[in-house]
Amino acid sequence: MVTTIPVGNLSMEDLIYKFKLRRVVDEQFFTEWLTELPEITEGETTILDRVKSNYFSLIEHPPMSESIVKMVVLSPVLDLAGFYQPPFRVKGESSVEIFIEDEGGEIIKGQIDVLVLLPPDVDTCHRVQT
Repeated sequence: MVTTIPVGNLSMEDLIYKFKLRRVVDEQFFTEWLTELPEITEGETTILDRVKSNYFSLIEHPPMSESIVKMVVLSPVLDLAGFYQPPFRVKGESSVEIFIEDEGGEIIKGQIDVLVLLPPDVDTCHRVQT
């Protein structure tokens, strides 16, 4: 029998246990993120280092709310990437649902909190200059 669990009923500890998650600091973990990327400026690096530091400061004092993570981490990164500017559109609390079924017959159901849309008529290689 399949059990559906709303994602809001799970803690980060639950997800770590269920999916055997672990923090990876190896820069080679996602090698596809390291190829054909635009160079980032020293100022952008400083901002990203600050966001990373802010995030790790948050996780030292659980529980942390989803809204605080979005404010402290997601918002500055979306801004830095230029996703608040045309041609992109940002939607919050989108009704899109994600279903993940694990081996135990559970379905974890949730929503995408922030969705960045790129109109289909825009070249996907487009980079917004900030």
